[in-house]
Amino acid sequence: MSNHSKKLKLSILDLATIYNSESASATLQNSVELAQLADRLGYERYWFAEHHNTKFQMSTSPDLLGAHVAAVTKNIRIGSGGIMLPNHSPLKVAENFSLLEALHPNRIDLGIGRAPGTDGLTAVALRRSREAVTGYDFPEQLDELLSYFSGNFSPEHPFKDIRPSAEQLIPDVYMLGSSDGGMRFASENGLGFVFAAHIAPHLAVRMLNAYRDHFKPSLFLQEPKSALAIIVIAADSEEEAEYLAGPAELQWVRWGTGQFTHAPPTLEEAENHVYTPQEEKIRQENRGRFVIGSVEDVAKKLRDLAEKARVDEMMILNMLTEKKTRHRSFELLADAFELN
Repeated sequence: MSNHSKKLKLSILDLATIYNSESASATLQNSVELAQLADRLGYERYWFAEHHNTKFQMSTSPDLLGAHVAAVTKNIRIGSGGIMLPNHSPLKVAENFSLLEALHPNRIDLGIGRAPGTDGLTAVALRRSREAVTGYDFPEQLDELLSYFSGNFSPEHPFKDIRPSAEQLIPDVYMLGSSDGGMRFASENGLGFVFAAHIAPHLAVRMLNAYRDHFKPSLFLQEPKSALAIIVIAADSEEEAEYLAGPAELQWVRWGTGQFTHAPPTLEEAENHVYTPQEEKIRQENRGRFVIGSVEDVAKKLRDLAEKARVDEMMILNMLTEKKTRHRSFELLADAFELN
């Protein structure tokens, strides 16, 4: 069955970015309100990313944010996109997500990432030793985490009698990826897979197809389950969408030229910015990270992309700076995809 003939699910990825010099509290309240709107509109899931030591992002603890948002929503799945496993004890992650699953049964997702989500020094502070940063033991960490949920430690494993909860409580587990590494862990361990096309757009279709082709069923998942994450800005017209996309485009150009300390641009700042030839080149190279346009054009592009990647879900990275137009964009998409 082609993806054109089955309903495409939509989800949201939130970095809890501070826009327009808002307070931290206002930024988090905006996230809560967007999650509540997404819940009413019929979106599938709402995930928080994990970033540390970033001046303009409040998403340091996806589990805490998820607990709060799950408590004020009803149907939408809530989770992490992702928990950066190298920063954490696998047991603590298993405990936290077992607890969330007990509080909100069948609504919790654990998306797992392999990157630190921060700079090297902050990674040392998080993990409490330089050795933990310079070594690579992600495969062992992932195996340990999955074994807590499954109870399938080998008989000789020292942690075999440790339980993360009084009951076996298992969230839906996903591997995140922007290369073939995440894809391999997802397919070999029988986990869901979400590919970050906003990070590596040129690899997205190939990696998502490879995941489906190599998927091995597991206790966690019998059939492959995948989604493509990308920045989507939809509006009533193409002109309005291009205008609203200005701040996100400028921010990605700044990141591409090593400018990481600027506040996220405002609409006015983006509109008045004159791109240098080097910046314009990067801006054009970045176009694959975005789907921008009228809702009709955006819907067609997302359906085409989903069919090529063999996914039945698109995860939208929220990078609109204004609450009103942010909500409007997600409302338009919900209507276009008949989510309710």
